[in-house]
Amino acid sequence: MRQSVGVTSPSEADAASTGDDPTCLFCGIVAGRQPGFVVLDEPDVVAFLDVKPLFPGHTLLVPRRHVEVLADLPTELLGPYFAAAQRLSAAMEDVLGAAGSFVAMNNRVSQSVPHLHTHVVPRNRKDGLRGFFWPRTTYTTDDDAHAVAARLRAGLT
Repeated sequence: MRQSVGVTSPSEADAASTGDDPTCLFCGIVAGRQPGFVVLDEPDVVAFLDVKPLFPGHTLLVPRRHVEVLADLPTELLGPYFAAAQRLSAAMEDVLGAAGSFVAMNNRVSQSVPHLHTHVVPRNRKDGLRGFFWPRTTYTTDDDAHAVAARLRAGLT
């Protein structure tokens, strides 16, 4: 049975005050306008099963407030968000008996729904997934790696 979070559909004024985007599929699940198999329902976050899972138990964690990418997540929500991801990851092993988990998030590129979400996927050895889902590369030289690291450090200060 699909369970929905919330009991009423917010008005546009309510949506603005709660950070809900009425056009967003994930906001619809959070608000109860769209069905979802809810796994976790907390004041700041909601998690529900992915409708096209890699494996049974593949869960999507979203902030209740609509934000598109990690950079938009308010600082005060970082703790609750990642604490929930940590608990979901542990549940993959404790509850589902998985050997481990894969925890990943896309920002804009490959983000099928423009609402921040983290995939928490149960993993087992020889389950068919191989590392990351894209080709890996190397830096041509150590100087190239140092230059990229320096650019990132400068952007973080």
